[in-house]
Amino acid sequence: MEPGILIACLALLATTLIFIFYIEPDASDSAPHRSQLDRLLERRDTIYENLRDLKFEHRSGKFSEADYEEMRAALEKETALVLAEIENVTGGVARPQRREVSPAAAQSLRGKSTS
Repeated sequence: MEPGILIACLALLATTLIFIFYIEPDASDSAPHRSQLDRLLERRDTIYENLRDLKFEHRSGKFSEADYEEMRAALEKETALVLAEIENVTGGVARPQRREVSPAAAQSLRGKSTS
């Protein structure tokens, strides 16, 4: 076997062993990368879905009026808390500001996409 190939194989082996045994993975590498805002938005959507389901089940006669009002009030209270927390996290901004694009730049972009 040629010495160059042997050296390349040994270097690859050494690099692989170092990577496997000496580099410790960061704990955040295995955790899902979701921000607090993502979790809050997901919770908000779940509550809205629960409210829709509750309304449907009430209309179908599954819940009495008193039970429906009690559960609806609890879900609306939870919604208000989640929405307040979303407002705290975003600083009161519902959506990030969009960058304004000059008319010349917009025309340039349109020209590139039709080409």
